[in-house]
Amino acid sequence: MRHIRNIFLAGAEASRTETALHHIYFSLLLTALGVGVGALTLFITAYAYASFDPQEMLSRYFGTPVLLALNVLPAVVLIWTGYFLFRRAWAAYLFSALPCIGMTLVNYYKIKLRGDPFLAADLRLIRTAGGIVGHYTPELTDTVIRALVAAGALLLLAILLLRNGVRSARIRFVGLTLIFALGWTLFVHCYTDPTLYQNTAEDSQINRWSDVEAFLTHGFCYPFLHSMPEMFPQPVSGYDARQAAELLDSFRDAKISQPKRVQVVGVMLEAFSDLTDFSAMDDQTDVQEIYAPLHELEARSISGNLLTNIFAGGTVDSEWGFLSGYSHHDEFRADVDSYVRYFKSQGYRTLYRHPGYGWFYNRSNVNRYLGFDQSAFNEDTFGALVEINEALYRSDGILFDYLLADLDTHNGKDAPLFLFSVTYQNHGPYYAAASWAEYIDREACDWSDETVNILNNYLVGIKETVTQLVRFTDELEQQDQPIVLVAFGDHKPWLGNDNSVYRELGVSFDFTTWEGFTNYYGTPYLIWANSAAKKTLGRDFLGEGGDMSPCLLMPALFDACGWKGPAFMQLARQMRAYTPLLHTQGIFWEDGVLTDTLTPDAQEAYRGFRSAEFYRENHALEMH
Repeated sequence: MRHIRNIFLAGAEASRTETALHHIYFSLLLTALGVGVGALTLFITAYAYASFDPQEMLSRYFGTPVLLALNVLPAVVLIWTGYFLFRRAWAAYLFSALPCIGMTLVNYYKIKLRGDPFLAADLRLIRTAGGIVGHYTPELTDTVIRALVAAGALLLLAILLLRNGVRSARIRFVGLTLIFALGWTLFVHCYTDPTLYQNTAEDSQINRWSDVEAFLTHGFCYPFLHSMPEMFPQPVSGYDARQAAELLDSFRDAKISQPKRVQVVGVMLEAFSDLTDFSAMDDQTDVQEIYAPLHELEARSISGNLLTNIFAGGTVDSEWGFLSGYSHHDEFRADVDSYVRYFKSQGYRTLYRHPGYGWFYNRSNVNRYLGFDQSAFNEDTFGALVEINEALYRSDGILFDYLLADLDTHNGKDAPLFLFSVTYQNHGPYYAAASWAEYIDREACDWSDETVNILNNYLVGIKETVTQLVRFTDELEQQDQPIVLVAFGDHKPWLGNDNSVYRELGVSFDFTTWEGFTNYYGTPYLIWANSAAKKTLGRDFLGEGGDMSPCLLMPALFDACGWKGPAFMQLARQMRAYTPLLHTQGIFWEDGVLTDTLTPDAQEAYRGFRSAEFYRENHALEMH
């Protein structure tokens, strides 16, 4: 009997040993799968940006232990979370791989198409992102294929080699509690730590003012998590609501007198850029002819460059900066003080027109928050005039005719108009396989067929836009009612994945130089008035307007009209005296120098401006 018991105990001990070894094996292999997911995110990221050598990037990622750990740990935390939730290794793997690899691929294609990284704040625009991607055909590159094959192989390993899981609900609950605690601790003390982020930066090999380069040198998972606090905007350091209110109260809203009220029309032009700013394009005779009417119109206007915060996408940044006056903003989620509301306070009727969808960038709601009385979109108005797919190619003329009808209907007798519109025609991408018209002299350049085709097809739309814009001003000139027009481009156009066309044209995107910065961020703007408006306002509307950020364009329009404007606009003018560039990347133009460090007086003015800006956006309407 004792012998039998000893055999049983020995068998039990062997069973416990085997179980312990299995748990060790299971834990190590499951963790290795998480590490594999993290490694794949780094592999994809290394190939995302054409200006970087992928091998150098991989050497940096895997040769910097802290950077490697910070990019791998999210995948490991997720795989263990999935394991404790579902008790299946394959489910745990998918719980980690789908978000990590999926979002890395979104980042990969976003950089390829638009040149900017995928940030946590972009999660708020999932629906809009789907509409944007719908216009593009993502290229299934070797990098993506290899990554997906590797991800599939890891899933197969999870299915074949990791079958048994922990059954105890108590152990799984304890495991979940521990993994959540670990994840939260890492997020609070590591991922959002600005000092650690700066210490892991590679400033010597990148342009410190390039958001995409600064992001990519950190990998993907790490900088994505680091950007999460940006989903919830915070005021500038040292913000004091009372002081911000007092600063705003030191100015007083000025009225637009009845005799000086004119119709104000704003048109933001989709992907509108003057390619003759680039010497390689200015040498093309047919290209010069396309832009000649625009240059003639600029000569009859106040004109300059809008220094946007965006490139090839993110159009509402320029739009909302102009309409609100905010240098920094996200999607508005409630009623907010804006220049649109100022027009309303002066007796204006505020109308918005766009041939695209109202849900795109949530414009239908945001327009109400900004203070527009009425909006017209494809769903309720323009869809009956032009199909949405055709609107990409032939909606400018329809939109301008609609604006003319608005002006005829609301001719200022009951209330003047602030009539703002956003064009849709000429939205990228542009067809690369063939040309719809030939404007580029293929014999006079050594550019690839793809580059020539993209340029030709972009110019087809630009030629139509210029023609319609000039026709619009000709029609406005015939009006007896005084009308002022401000027109501007929202951002530079997409011209090939990885900016391939710009690179082939030899265009510099060196942000440390004024030329490179304006090449990347600059778009044309003009402020024009018909003869009736010039007579009413006693202004000529001619000359150089200077270069400026979108948030300063409305003050420039008011300057042209001789209006003082609301209190915040008066504060913005004081800020403009220090720097007309208030870039979201913390870049300024002070005393003829592009810089990220303002002089003490300018820095103090900027801190006050940003504080007042935050107060106005979040609290000003509560005070009225």
